[in-house]
Amino acid sequence: MGLNNYKLPIICTNCIFLLIGMFTCIFSQAQGVINPRYGSRDTLVVPYIVYQGDTIPARDLEMFYVRAPMSDAMKKRLAEWTRLRNAVYVTYPYARKAGAIMNDMNVKMAHIVKRDERKSYLKSREKELKKEFSEPLSNLSIYQGRILMKLINRQTGNNCYNIIKEYKGGFTARAYQTVAFFFNSNLKQPYDANGDDLQIEQIVQEVERMYGSR
Repeated sequence: MGLNNYKLPIICTNCIFLLIGMFTCIFSQAQGVINPRYGSRDTLVVPYIVYQGDTIPARDLEMFYVRAPMSDAMKKRLAEWTRLRNAVYVTYPYARKAGAIMNDMNVKMAHIVKRDERKSYLKSREKELKKEFSEPLSNLSIYQGRILMKLINRQTGNNCYNIIKEYKGGFTARAYQTVAFFFNSNLKQPYDANGDDLQIEQIVQEVERMYGSR
């Protein structure tokens, strides 16, 4: 039988047509042409961006957080800030109330001329202050006590040394200052809201915003 007279089996012929059809489909998809046999189902529509003249598929990722371990220095600063914040939250209500009483005392004492009347008035208000603050303030730590003195200065405009000197005399003020020295404190410490005491001021403003009081 000659080559010209040779005929492929029907099954083999069908396989060749099937392969041709597959290659045609793949080629048409690669060229971005919609295959008429499948319609639009063989095309994926995705968001894209144009970057330097190239069209690139793109999508938005869900938000995620990246956390890194804190250094020892960061841990120390956080601990100091937390300690200061807790101390302000504990002592500010006492400073605010004590400041209001002292300011009221100063206003009234400005109109008392006689020494005996001033002494009697101070003694009566001293009892009021002791009754109001003796028990809660005795539970404060030394650190909280230093913060309280800062806040009293903030509320009254006077350091604790001058307040004691005004009410109890210079000798008593010096005696208290000596005691404070042994506890690594200072009754004469100033209050600088824009300098060394900026963090305290920020926490106080946080407290005032939270409770709506000034």
